[in-house]
Amino acid sequence: MILDDFSLKGKVAVVTGANTGLGQGMCVALAQAGAKVAGVARRSCAETSELIKKDGGEFFEVIADLSDTSNAPVILEKVVEKFGRADILVNNAGIILREDAINVTEEDWNKVININLNMVFLLSQTFAKQFVKQGDGGKIVNVASMTSYQGGIRIPAYTSSKSAVLGLTRALANEWASKGINVNAIAPGYMATNNTTQLRDDEKRSGEILERIPAGRWGTPKDMAGAVVFLCSKAAEYVNGFTIAVDGGWLAR
Repeated sequence: MILDDFSLKGKVAVVTGANTGLGQGMCVALAQAGAKVAGVARRSCAETSELIKKDGGEFFEVIADLSDTSNAPVILEKVVEKFGRADILVNNAGIILREDAINVTEEDWNKVININLNMVFLLSQTFAKQFVKQGDGGKIVNVASMTSYQGGIRIPAYTSSKSAVLGLTRALANEWASKGINVNAIAPGYMATNNTTQLRDDEKRSGEILERIPAGRWGTPKDMAGAVVFLCSKAAEYVNGFTIAVDGGWLAR
């Protein structure tokens, strides 16, 4: 039956930025689909753990600073030590710093690129090696953005990193599809999360954004559920290097 192909029972999924927002929503969705979930974050994932365990799922917390790229192999090691394997990696964690491009410091530029791009590649590489070692493939889902397609305003480093994530997703898919590793991405639209608090608090800017979204509302972490479960499941076995927009129709406008 086709619905069986969407089941993640017996799979181990690792999600970065798991303590809140989109990461938390995707953790809950993957657990509801049957996966054991390891959530990676710099701070406690207690709320995420509670949501998953309430549904009878299994959650493992990995506290790690994702600005330190040397933590990539450490994260994998902790997950394998706990669950014996890893099958899914969701590169969700990211930061955004708002400033006029003319005033952005090199330090702030590097901070954003390091977490949003460098760590995404190094975690993908680390987990891909594990998938190859296990011999039965794996799934990698990167979280891109509307700024993977558009320039944005006052977020030059973020836009650059997310445009690169879209390209990296294609590049890794080209090399790893033959190894049974599906690499794809999700580009969320304007979501009601911590990253957009400043925008949503600006009545004029928020109104302009809502006016352009055909669905007429800000997205929520729950809106990511279907896309992430699909891309992490057997149902997406022949989907490689593609970025799915979950944007309420923003890009279609």
